[in-house]
Amino acid sequence: MEATERRRRLRWLPAAVIAGAVVLDVATPRSISVFPLLAAAPSVAAPLLSLRGTIITGVAATLVGAGDVVYLERDLTQRSVVALVSLAVLTCTAAVLNVLLTRDRRQLRTSREVAAAVQRAVLADPPPRVGRLAVASRYEAAHEEAAIGGDLFAVKETPHGVRMVIADVRGKGLQAVRTVNALLGSFHEACDHRPDLPDVVRQLEDRMQATIGQAGGEEAESFATAVVAELSPDGSVVRIANRGHPAPLLVHDGQASPLEPATPSLPLGLGVLGGDDVPVDRFDLPAGATLVLFTDGVDEARDADGAFFDPVPVLSRPFPPDPGAVLDALLAALFRHTGGNLQDDAALLAVTPDGDGAVTGGGQRHDAVARPRHGG
Repeated sequence: MEATERRRRLRWLPAAVIAGAVVLDVATPRSISVFPLLAAAPSVAAPLLSLRGTIITGVAATLVGAGDVVYLERDLTQRSVVALVSLAVLTCTAAVLNVLLTRDRRQLRTSREVAAAVQRAVLADPPPRVGRLAVASRYEAAHEEAAIGGDLFAVKETPHGVRMVIADVRGKGLQAVRTVNALLGSFHEACDHRPDLPDVVRQLEDRMQATIGQAGGEEAESFATAVVAELSPDGSVVRIANRGHPAPLLVHDGQASPLEPATPSLPLGLGVLGGDDVPVDRFDLPAGATLVLFTDGVDEARDADGAFFDPVPVLSRPFPPDPGAVLDALLAALFRHTGGNLQDDAALLAVTPDGDGAVTGGGQRHDAVARPRHGG
């Protein structure tokens, strides 16, 4: 990754500081001291190199300083002795700092590993095939965080078609884990007992409200953006209820089309502010098309200049009917855009139905149902 390569290049910085001091010493009058530059070398080495590398850098800086004294002054003076002792003290200080930084990095790495393990336990990957769908999923944790994220996805086969959900719970840590568990359990239960897609969404809303009601502090102000989708049994139509979430993309025939909701809806947990209606949009799903769902860790990712990542141009090219290949291409472009450093967790889910029974159109909207009982 770009960040790893940048860090590898920075490892030469302490040596470059010492080399610069030597060049400056030779090229400038003897009245100009290079000891401040030499003193910076071990301090620069501490966060970049190993303990051994930090000590070697400090010793090298001290030897160069001693050589400078011999070359310029011939004899040790009080000023030169103080400068050399200062270099030795700075080397010891840099070594201690290096040990502390290494310990903190190790603890952070362990925290990330524990968070990833818990994340995998809570959020299991769906099987590669569900009903007539080929399924792929990816979860990329933010590099800037060690806490467990609140992104979730699930796919479940039902008598009414394959249903899926992707959601992003506000917050991180145990708060997010509790809410993710509650929503996943509620989704699987609703899929088994709710024949109508709006009723599935209502059950998720009720579960979110119950979770909020049992919480306190910041958790009581939680909510979750979500997309709940249902593919018809023949795989030709997808019905989508979007609760304030990034629009899914329909990737087909070299084009990526956002499936925007006709009527915006509030996130789960805020439904009491928007009434009981659950808008559902209905779209054709062409043969060989791939439906891509993702959380805002994708479309809100920024590059070094602060520009947001746009997945539409990335996926607007021919792809095989392989959801894994689509997600791999999307993630590769995302990491190039961000330099390998995600600011937020990114969950991605992609499904591609079998060709049998799928329509041949181009993802055309059939209708947008604004009343819950009309369902599309």
